[in-house]
Amino acid sequence: MGYEVARTLDADLSLVIVRKLLFTDNPEAGFGAIAEDGSTIIIEEATSGVPKDTLKRIIEFQQEEIERRIQILRNGEPLPDLQGRIVILVDDGIAMGSTMRAAVELCKHREAARIIVAVPVTGASVAREIGALVDEIVVLKKPHYFRAVAQVYRNWYDVSDQEVLELMHTWQSATRGNTRDVEGEK
Repeated sequence: MGYEVARTLDADLSLVIVRKLLFTDNPEAGFGAIAEDGSTIIIEEATSGVPKDTLKRIIEFQQEEIERRIQILRNGEPLPDLQGRIVILVDDGIAMGSTMRAAVELCKHREAARIIVAVPVTGASVAREIGALVDEIVVLKKPHYFRAVAQVYRNWYDVSDQEVLELMHTWQSATRGNTRDVEGEK
């Protein structure tokens, strides 16, 4: 999604690494998310009765996965400087909103000038909640009976590391040598 948005807008493209915090005994159920800078969203009601050491282990596991993905997907490179820039956060959709909230917090910590969220699908209430946190939200579809992001896709699957690497390689090949100014920066 981000690749297509960046290509269409002739904008810069990078990957913000955010991971859902999932219960080990039920990997479909989550209690929050963590971004690569440590910005963490915890849904307190979901964690009542869960031992603190269990929560800590889950968070540590996802922090390790974030580091692995930074090494593989961004070749260990840090995020570009976001200070004073317009950031468009793109995802395949928003279910509960934990990962997007963590990404928004990361952008705020890095002092982005404007934060725009762009997704194909989410529920109306989550769109309002996320919209209150950012400068603008663009949602293509808000199904009346929204259950899951996958419900609006014909072909739903997790994007593999290899597919991400291929898209990023295509992006870098297409933009190599492009020295256009982006809001005063090269």
